[in-house]
Amino acid sequence: MPADTTLPPPHDLRLLSLALVAAPGCALAVAKAIPLTMDAASTVLMPLCSTASSPGSSVEVVASYPLADIAGKRVTVVRVVYGPGAFTPPHRHPGTVTAYITKGEIRSQLGGGPLETFTVGQSFFEPPGATHVVSANASTTEPAELIGIFVADEGAQLTTYLD
Repeated sequence: MPADTTLPPPHDLRLLSLALVAAPGCALAVAKAIPLTMDAASTVLMPLCSTASSPGSSVEVVASYPLADIAGKRVTVVRVVYGPGAFTPPHRHPGTVTAYITKGEIRSQLGGGPLETFTVGQSFFEPPGATHVVSANASTTEPAELIGIFVADEGAQLTTYLD
């Protein structure tokens, strides 16, 4: 070592060593806690989501967060899987919904609008309170899937089925 090189005081080295040892442990603890947090959120939020779909369909809460800049509002992201020929009965949502197709083809019709078919990479928008008359897998042989992004009041029932 050159003669003019100075080492940090021993207490600084101990703090640095402690930080290097503790950081991975903290990261691991946080990573292990996140799934528990999302599981807890899913347990609370699933009753608010669509569950009256046809057999072969499922709705899974992927994430849900309060909107920090809009008091009383929450964004909830769900994954909707439609088995071959599956559908959701007519319904409405209290807030806005944007749907993004990730697999297959989805047929959709809002009250008063045309029946449309959306494919992978396409999206559609549902304004608050709009009647979603048709929401179905366009295929009777292949599954279809979409990601739905809801923005609604905290605690709102995200889907209401119509008689």
